[in-house]
Amino acid sequence: MDFRQWADGIQDGSRWSRALLVAPLVLIAVVTVVDINVPPGVHLGPFLVAAPALTASFAGPRPTAFVGAVAVLAQAVVAVTRSSITDLNHMFQIAALFLISAIVTFFAHLRVRRAAEMVRLRTVAEAAQRSVLRPLPGRSGPLRLASVYMAAEAGAQLGGDLYATARTAWGTRVIIGDVRGKGLDAISGAAGVLGAFRALARQEEHLPDLVTRLESSVAAHRIDSLNETADRAEGQYIAEVFVTASVLDIPDTEPELRLVSCGHPPPLLLRAGRVHALDATEPAPPLGVGPLTDAGPAEDVFSFRAGDVLLLYTDGVTEARDGSGRFYPLAERVGSWTGAGPGPLLDRLGADLLRHAGGHLGDDAAMVAVERLPDPG
Repeated sequence: MDFRQWADGIQDGSRWSRALLVAPLVLIAVVTVVDINVPPGVHLGPFLVAAPALTASFAGPRPTAFVGAVAVLAQAVVAVTRSSITDLNHMFQIAALFLISAIVTFFAHLRVRRAAEMVRLRTVAEAAQRSVLRPLPGRSGPLRLASVYMAAEAGAQLGGDLYATARTAWGTRVIIGDVRGKGLDAISGAAGVLGAFRALARQEEHLPDLVTRLESSVAAHRIDSLNETADRAEGQYIAEVFVTASVLDIPDTEPELRLVSCGHPPPLLLRAGRVHALDATEPAPPLGVGPLTDAGPAEDVFSFRAGDVLLLYTDGVTEARDGSGRFYPLAERVGSWTGAGPGPLLDRLGADLLRHAGGHLGDDAAMVAVERLPDPG
């Protein structure tokens, strides 16, 4: 069975479609009985057209053709009962009903084929999205991780927000970022940052050196994108695209984390029922803007002990507004759920964020939670 036949089978064989199929058959039966018993001058045959038309709206071509054939047969029964099947009026009604049934059956076929193509395209898109924004591992050394991505665009799974981890010989590196831009430019930028991080995370021992190389990679990607767009449409306006990011190094054997912030919102540290913002002392500019100092990005070191939970997020979380225009109070909400593991914490935050925003986010939102587990020894 090929993909199209499979999709057609879904349309034809679902319980819901079979239940709905009763309606046009009942309609045919009612119209036939009434048409046989009304005065000779009244003809209800045209109402039978509604049966195959209704079926085509929810079922595939085979059920539609079946209902159309039943409707034509019913019209023939009415013709024989009331006068003769060769009666000119009944002949035209039967011919018209047959033609309309054939037309709506063809449109049902087109609708099912289009639905199958949409399913196939969505499957390909989801596979491509998963290859770019891969799910984070549940464990990485002494860390337990969870992530959530909430796209502002309905049906999308990837936008300008990004996150990834890389396991190194000395610990775990984490990045979370937000590409400033829209549409395909943002997705292309996110893919470029993620690819560069995965390629470079294990090559550079020192975190500032990694961020410096990420900056060079993003800047080169941006220049290439600008040149390609200029070639396609000379003089077209090019949107400024850059990436805010937090890049972290979490050693396995030391109760600390190292952070380089590139214009990104500060991570939140949950410890003993309290929430602490890890503000960078000297934030670096966003990736793609270019280094502003010769010294390179500054690295901050924070305590990260067993039992602590680190929450990374993009500004789509903190800038979500409710009906009165209030921003989402992330630190306050996180403080009420300390003690939960990374997965339950993000589940609660995601549901609460959607409630706050009225069920629809104005921007993509991503969150990553990292918990340091106690030393089993």
